[in-house]
Amino acid sequence: MTVTSPAVSAPAPTRAPARGSSAALRTLLRNKLAVVALAVLLILLIAALFAPLIAPYDPNAQDLLLRLKPPAWQSGGSGAHPLGTDQLGRDMLSRVIYGTRVSLLVGAGAALLAGVIGTAVGLASGYFGGWLDRVLMRLADVQLAFPAILLALAIVGFLGSGLWYVILVLGFTGWVSYARVVRSEVMSLRSRDFITEARAIGVTDGAIMRRHLLPNVMAPLATIGTLHIAAAIVAEASLSYLGLGVPKETVTWGSMLADGQLYLGTSWWVAVFPGIALMLTSLAINITGDALRDVADPKAYRR
Repeated sequence: MTVTSPAVSAPAPTRAPARGSSAALRTLLRNKLAVVALAVLLILLIAALFAPLIAPYDPNAQDLLLRLKPPAWQSGGSGAHPLGTDQLGRDMLSRVIYGTRVSLLVGAGAALLAGVIGTAVGLASGYFGGWLDRVLMRLADVQLAFPAILLALAIVGFLGSGLWYVILVLGFTGWVSYARVVRSEVMSLRSRDFITEARAIGVTDGAIMRRHLLPNVMAPLATIGTLHIAAAIVAEASLSYLGLGVPKETVTWGSMLADGQLYLGTSWWVAVFPGIALMLTSLAINITGDALRDVADPKAYRR
């Protein structure tokens, strides 16, 4: 008699957690604070792009008869100027809206410039190593020895004020963090099998860095870039507060804070509203950066 044993089916393969764009979006949407921060950033971006259409007045239009008018909800305020006016009768709401343009432009421009420089330095340093790595990292150490804001003050004081000068200065003083992160990532990747196989089939070093290494460092770069935007915005406001940023005729939150400091005791709104705008922008960008870091972490996709 033949005994047949019951067939044993192989266990069904388990699927790895999805790590695509849909999983990243779900992870981001689960973070309610990040959703609020993104909404704030979207409002700021719309205000910056369409400031001439949104702002009720020319931000530099003066009317001394309306100087230091309080906000609309205070006694003596007017609905024509919801956030009041400053010491020259300029509309505060219009100036805050126009200040968004400069802050976001400086933050994004400085982060982009610093990211390009730091990524190039980090790729070259981590991939080639040797004397090139030692020279580039010693240059980074030298720059880190100087406080970034003091270095920016010295350079701006030498070059002069101007919007593009501020972007260049903040970009050139912020590349070190990008370079160090990219270098460490590349050093961990350059000995992997796919890099060795690419070298074996004759792929050039430039193509390896561009096609194989750069895509693998984009996630940490996005996180650092987001946080650097907030730091650049605060740095620009600090320079403008000291009178070393963009020209005075250009509306910035830093210059508004400098103008309003003399009126804190009597007309608090002249300094408080640009300060709130600066705080909310920096906070929203930092929260978004933290959320992007969580999304970039593969563990974030696990339930």
